[in-house]
Amino acid sequence: MDTTDGGAGSAEGHGGVASAERAGSAGGLPAEAGGAPATRASDRERDAVVQRIQQAFAEGRLDDAEFDQRMRAALTARTHADLDVLLTDLPTAVAPGGAPAAGGGPGRFAIALKSSVRRAGRWRVPERYTTVVYKGDGWLDLRAAELSGPVTTFFAVAYKSRVTILVPPGVRVEMTGFGVTQGAADEEDPGYQPAADPPVIHVRGLAYKGAVEITTRPPERSALRR
Repeated sequence: MDTTDGGAGSAEGHGGVASAERAGSAGGLPAEAGGAPATRASDRERDAVVQRIQQAFAEGRLDDAEFDQRMRAALTARTHADLDVLLTDLPTAVAPGGAPAAGGGPGRFAIALKSSVRRAGRWRVPERYTTVVYKGDGWLDLRAAELSGPVTTFFAVAYKSRVTILVPPGVRVEMTGFGVTQGAADEEDPGYQPAADPPVIHVRGLAYKGAVEITTRPPERSALRR
């Protein structure tokens, strides 16, 4: 709609306000409910929320679907408000010295002969871990686990067996070997942005008439979560 010269001053004044509003929203600047610019979340703050979600999952406060949803939301959060909403129904985290440690861990080896290997919940994973399953099944759940280093290496042997390694969203998985498969990747989720320097899970697998599977989501009817 054209404007006349007589309304130029008014149009200019309104245009200045509109320009300021556009400038405030330019570049995708987030804003809180009151209109004030939202504070951007840092990598350290996202990591802290991820650890709290893992702790809540280990305590049984979140089920599989809730854990998966909140982990992905935390990893893609842009502002403090995005992170705060993920913790509103969770109690304050216990200080590091206020709770017993996860323990010395299950060791570096696990062998099952016509039986099962189960590791889940809050457990400390060594930098190198070997599991051998003969005519049985293995379930290694790392979603609430404490990794000992930035790179964790698993050597898995499945003889007429199935070994499943369940990893949390936000880690990078590297696979080598025979009979090793990977489930749905995080990168397939729309809007997912991997961390710049994520933890690395390296799996070296060997399966004979069986499989070594790495996935971020448990089956619909999980055999055992803890």
